[in-house]
Amino acid sequence: MYGDEATVRRILNDLGDTWAVVGLSSNRQRAAYGVAAVLQRFGKRVVPVHPKAETVHGEQGYASLADIPFGVDVVDVFVNSELAGAVADEAVAKGAKGVWFQLGVVDEAAYERTRAAGLEMVMDRCPAIEIPRLGR
Repeated sequence: MYGDEATVRRILNDLGDTWAVVGLSSNRQRAAYGVAAVLQRFGKRVVPVHPKAETVHGEQGYASLADIPFGVDVVDVFVNSELAGAVADEAVAKGAKGVWFQLGVVDEAAYERTRAAGLEMVMDRCPAIEIPRLGR
């Protein structure tokens, strides 16, 4: 398991409430759309990151993490595993405190690099499942 219970709790409860969601678009059929809505219900500010830079759930979108003109606390990654490592590296460069790879997204080398850079990280889990389970 990549990210123990304590790490999950720290990311959800302690790192901050501005979450950049990479892969979030206005496509309601995609998992990112529903997960972002859950994050908002639990008090997170969701910042969409997608090449189309669409406004989603009332929040301005950006084409990349580097384009966001303010700090982000957690980067939630909804891209396939082959692309996820580069996003984790961008999260480190952006100054994020945590990285969350969604269900099915695994890159062990990215996990090691991100943790070595001092960020909290979990992989292959979903915050929309973890938040209610933790009783938030």
